[in-house]
Amino acid sequence: MSNLNKTPSSNRLHISIFGKRNMGKSTLINAITGQNLAIVSDFAGTTTDPIYKAMEILPIGPCVLIDTAGIDDVGALGDLRIKKTMEVVRKTDIALITVDYNGFLEFDYNIIDILNKNNTPFIVVINKADIEKPNSDFLTELENLNYPYINLSAEQKDRMEDMKGLIIQHSPMEFESPSILGDLIEDGDHIVLVIPIDTGMPKGRIILPQVQTMRDILDNSGIIHTCKDTELQATLDGLKHPPKLVITDSQAFERVSAMVPEGVLLTSFSILFARYKGDLNRMVDGAKTLMSLKSGDKFLVSEACTHHVQKDDIGRYKIPKWIDEKIDTGIDFDIVAGRDYPENLKDYKLVIHCGGCTLNRKEMLGRIDISYREGVPILNYGLCIAALYGILDRALKPFPEVNEIWKKK
Repeated sequence: MSNLNKTPSSNRLHISIFGKRNMGKSTLINAITGQNLAIVSDFAGTTTDPIYKAMEILPIGPCVLIDTAGIDDVGALGDLRIKKTMEVVRKTDIALITVDYNGFLEFDYNIIDILNKNNTPFIVVINKADIEKPNSDFLTELENLNYPYINLSAEQKDRMEDMKGLIIQHSPMEFESPSILGDLIEDGDHIVLVIPIDTGMPKGRIILPQVQTMRDILDNSGIIHTCKDTELQATLDGLKHPPKLVITDSQAFERVSAMVPEGVLLTSFSILFARYKGDLNRMVDGAKTLMSLKSGDKFLVSEACTHHVQKDDIGRYKIPKWIDEKIDTGIDFDIVAGRDYPENLKDYKLVIHCGGCTLNRKEMLGRIDISYREGVPILNYGLCIAALYGILDRALKPFPEVNEIWKKK
């Protein structure tokens, strides 16, 4: 079982609770976890915004529970709450749809339709079994539709082990991302990690993608050498044999590429995460669009996390500046940050996304899907920087199939 403190939220199974108001969603969360995590009230609409709680639940393991506002909420504020609830679907690995003994109403069918369109598995939880048995016609409907379901009382905390068993049984096997680079290295391979220390680096620590990459190398019995870009040449000179792979922060790509011998594979943390969190094959499409931008076009910069913006912020300042210098002037852009991601991208030629380390894989893939449905290619910061500096060919060499796709463009 994974240790709670060692499993980032983005790598946990995301379990979302959906349903009409006053169906006992918060009570169900408290029953599953055995804790009073969510506020419970007889007053309909107590939960107003999605509530996220990362924890470890035996025997499920590390997970994130998401309590949502009632999908039948009313009024202008209710519409906003429903919108937030729908956004949760993008990151949901498995959903619990809470209903009572009367069966489905229009609201339930709507959320089921959305879950099906997003290929999100779900379990129907018939709550309030302590009050009344479910309608027999409703049970027949569930069986005819082949929907997994369970009848229980969250209030009395009965059948919780059965509930957990169903979650394990119906959770997608692929909810966890593939190995970051386990298929690229062999036991004993030497890997050099280049981590510049600049104003964007959190004081006293290194950022999540770098930590996760280190752990993945250790899990695959690789040998790590870590240095700043200013110490890279000394690090390479000190090795008895050339390393199998050099992984750099994307912002140091140009300097690092000049130092690393051509026979040594080179890529960036961000490009590794394009594959780990998303779809590197499709993101390569965005690199071609990037190089064809012209004055009057507009692109969208999407940052998955919220952070203090500094004067040399990579997404807000550096990338737009480099695009202006290396492609064309007069190319405009907008910024979205955090959980916001627009459904309507018609005003944009391209989306340039961060590495997505704070997103789970389901949500990153969902954002890629939205972009392609809208006909707007997407790439991430690492691919963007490598393309701008003319070294994307080299940065994709560790991934032969993707490199072939890029060469054909």
